[in-house]
Amino acid sequence: MHPNQVYHTADAAQNLSFARERGFGVLAVSVDGVPFISHVPFIVADDGKSLDMHLVRSNPIARALKTPLQARVAVSGPDSYVSPDWYEVPDQVPTWNYVAVHLSGTLELRPQEELRDLLDRQSAVFEARLDPKPRWTTGKMDADALAKMMRMIVPCRMQIASVDGTWKLSQNKPDEVRLRTADFVDGYGQGAEIQLLAALMRGA
Repeated sequence: MHPNQVYHTADAAQNLSFARERGFGVLAVSVDGVPFISHVPFIVADDGKSLDMHLVRSNPIARALKTPLQARVAVSGPDSYVSPDWYEVPDQVPTWNYVAVHLSGTLELRPQEELRDLLDRQSAVFEARLDPKPRWTTGKMDADALAKMMRMIVPCRMQIASVDGTWKLSQNKPDEVRLRTADFVDGYGQGAEIQLLAALMRGA
């Protein structure tokens, strides 16, 4: 997280909403002083107190979960390089604007019999984003094929103890400079992510 508190004005609800919408992040734990990292899709509970995910059984993090571990999920949002020329004021330096949310807490294995429900809940969340496409469900799979796949993965839950977010959107600049820079970011980049970053900068 960026140390400048001007970038930490989002409250827990806004940060959780951002993480819930992204639904994908970097899971990090430390085992005997060694960092383990995995990229995982997840779903955040409605009450914001936990998140659920599944890991491949052979994942080193899954293997280390004989007992619960302290963990962090880093969720990245849109980002872009910012040229000092775009401020159109003197004596500026290059920087990078971005949004990132960290969810921290205790990660544990869940009983294997909870896996099917987790998979159904995860797929329901992400398939809903593809409407009007007919939604995929585990019920479309052959029972034996599904059982074989489910033996290869394990359900996990992280109880969320803290939430923090960095929304670095040029809030440290005067409004007219920030808005001008957002226009340059929008014109420089391509795609929905850059457009989203520029929109966030305009609303900062």
